[in-house]
Amino acid sequence: YLEETGTLSVPHHAFKHVDQGLETGLTPGMKLEVCVRTESETAYWVATIITTCGQLLLLRYEGYQDDRRADFWCDIMTADLHPIGWSKQQGRPMRPPEGVREKHQDWEALLEKALAESCSVPASLLEGAQRGCNPIDLLSPGLNVELVDRQDAGVVWSSVIEENVGGRLRLRYAGADGLPDTQSITWVFYLDPLLHLPGWAQEHSCTLRPPAALLALRTEAEWEEVKKTVSSQVQDSSINEEFYRDRSAINPHSFTEGMKLEAVDPAAPFTISPATVAKVFNDQFFLVQMDDMRDEAQKEGCRRSFLCHRDSPGVFPTQWSLKNGVKLCPPPGFQGQDFDWADYLKQCEAEAAPQQCFPPDPFDQCIKESMMLEAVNPLCPENIHVATVIKVKGQHMWIRLEGLKQAIPEIIVHTDSMDIFPVSWCETNGYPLHHPCKPRGHRVPSKDFSPDTTKQQISSSQAEIGQANGKYCCPKIYFNHRCFSGPYLNKGRIAELPQCVGPGNCVLVLKEVLTLLINSAYKPSRVLRELQLDQEGRWQGHGETLKAKYKGKSYRATVEIVRTADQVADFCRKTCIKLECCPNLFGPRMVLERCSENCSVLTKTKYTYYYGKKKSRRVGRPPGGHSNLEGGVKRRGRKRKRRKQLFVHKKRRSSASVDNTPAGSPQGSGDEEDLDEDDSLSEDTGSELQDELMDDSEYSEKKSQPPTPSPSPPETPRPTRRRRKPRSPSCSDDENRPPSPKSPRTEVPPKLCLDSSPLEWSVTDVVRFIRTTDCAPLARIFMDQEIDGQALLLLNLPTVQECMDLKLGPAIKLCHHIEQVKLAFYQQFAS
Repeated sequence: YLEETGTLSVPHHAFKHVDQGLETGLTPGMKLEVCVRTESETAYWVATIITTCGQLLLLRYEGYQDDRRADFWCDIMTADLHPIGWSKQQGRPMRPPEGVREKHQDWEALLEKALAESCSVPASLLEGAQRGCNPIDLLSPGLNVELVDRQDAGVVWSSVIEENVGGRLRLRYAGADGLPDTQSITWVFYLDPLLHLPGWAQEHSCTLRPPAALLALRTEAEWEEVKKTVSSQVQDSSINEEFYRDRSAINPHSFTEGMKLEAVDPAAPFTISPATVAKVFNDQFFLVQMDDMRDEAQKEGCRRSFLCHRDSPGVFPTQWSLKNGVKLCPPPGFQGQDFDWADYLKQCEAEAAPQQCFPPDPFDQCIKESMMLEAVNPLCPENIHVATVIKVKGQHMWIRLEGLKQAIPEIIVHTDSMDIFPVSWCETNGYPLHHPCKPRGHRVPSKDFSPDTTKQQISSSQAEIGQANGKYCCPKIYFNHRCFSGPYLNKGRIAELPQCVGPGNCVLVLKEVLTLLINSAYKPSRVLRELQLDQEGRWQGHGETLKAKYKGKSYRATVEIVRTADQVADFCRKTCIKLECCPNLFGPRMVLERCSENCSVLTKTKYTYYYGKKKSRRVGRPPGGHSNLEGGVKRRGRKRKRRKQLFVHKKRRSSASVDNTPAGSPQGSGDEEDLDEDDSLSEDTGSELQDELMDDSEYSEKKSQPPTPSPSPPETPRPTRRRRKPRSPSCSDDENRPPSPKSPRTEVPPKLCLDSSPLEWSVTDVVRFIRTTDCAPLARIFMDQEIDGQALLLLNLPTVQECMDLKLGPAIKLCHHIEQVKLAFYQQFAS
């Protein structure tokens, strides 16, 4: 939605109340002991906290210094973590992981230094029932709390938590059972200064009394009975410290009764109007009353009022609206055309609240106009809407709620309001979000996921979802880089990925996993095409738009992702098979040493035969034949069509006719035909594999210019090279035929003679050949990326430069040897 509307979201760090609710007391830089499991023993090693995200910790083993390649995520609730010194006390061994032993021979000295200088995590944060819990987790449904009356700081009433949505609490007043929700329900964020734990009212000598709106609904005797029940509640002291830890102290104010100011009415926050300090309770709280000059409003209790403290949002000094170019609405019943504060103060015989009574405006403001966020509807607090920032003035902003059936004026909110949230907050916490209709041209992935249906599904399963745990929480997804990576994924890039992603919301975690895989591909656009939405077999999941960049072009496609935890394992396995890699390459199961699929013995082409799509396993002409090649070439408008077409043709024919080469391999299975069938990816309509082969042929012509015997494939006219009557001269015929006058034999470079067909070469054979050339130092790259004979024949200059990170000089030298192998292959084995 942000991309299609051309807007930005409000930065996440602007919502301080959201971040506070996720803090567990663990901070970056703290050290702890983490379990290191091997086949022989279970030991422990020191690790440093790099980043925290709720109960998730990003850790780095001691000894890696600034090297982040081995960083890993762990869940504090389930991981085997302990404070520094625990292993010594318990008599447990301390051993570093293999990577640390490779970096540091004297790791015992490294351990002693770490134990001596470490800033250990407090034991209380890693032990006990509250381990890893943040303040939000402590406020579970059913817990009793006390809420200060919003019109009298000396009055408190008890409520019970019915729902906790990311720290936003749905409270039902005690004794209000059976009453309409509009009177018995209120929503507050857990950091609200008016919210307290049971016993606070008695400790601060406050009066226990229900809100004025409820008093008339029951008799005085009934309320006294409820009050006795409330007073007998026992306070849970175990959560006191955590509950009040993040609360900011309320600064003392300097307001006095009768002072005039400008204020936003919290019940209708659409305009700014004159108001009066009606009562001062103490040095923390005072009562603000909206001015109303009508006769009927002069009676006591008829004017709207609300409790404030010094830093309360929505209160301003007089003349604030004039200075900021904002319209000030005169109070109801005001007589006159234009409102003037000087005349109004004289008429009311009052003084204006001085500027020093109000907090200063911030110097830096990260919220800008047109940014997007999520906001509570003040007229219906249970609804949260997509919102657009219309304008910003000082610490306040005007926002427009989207997705309303009936439009309301722009809402005035403080930038630190606890009724606004970052983009995707509702999705993260499993709460329905009211959003506008999809922009024109947006394709909804499934009729089952229309906005109305989604809202009904989420609303009907609120109790089941809880706090976004369980059903919609994805477990950790591990990248098992030792498993076979398949023909599309670069093994070296897979090894650089984090050990795991998650846990978290299923859609968010799996979207991140697929994005990492796309970026780890030889051709990201090719992998994106493999993952894109399949109209025939649907997951009935959540449609997400993923992107890929390749050779300076951007691609996008809709990928369907599962939404519930029970589908994650099957989704990961099927996705692996779709990418023709080991089914255990990524998923909720971590492969330690040996993969259950025994994929270590397979190569990029042999594996496809057993686990790939097997679109065409027959021996003979691949699907598409000449027509497919000709169509691809005509669309590209290439020159030298004859030679390029025959180059691809010969490659296809050989890969489909050699017994030891599986017809399901990428270059011989007809997979190239798939590239032409789908044009849903932008800027990606041609056959990438054909392009590479054609570029390879063109490079061969420019580089080596080998002699071309008259009956050889490159100079045979196309009509005589029909697929139904394959005919190719033997090597001996080439040697007996006189040289072409255009390319005398004196210019021929030394010819490479191969003992076996490159199509049958294993990774070891390729490495052995590279070591016989002057590119021997590059053999390690061929071993790491598992390049066998068939993959070798597909390499060209652009691919070598991109996937092997080689400069132009070494890349050209390497490609020269590859071209010699290709030429020898066509002359010796392609008949």
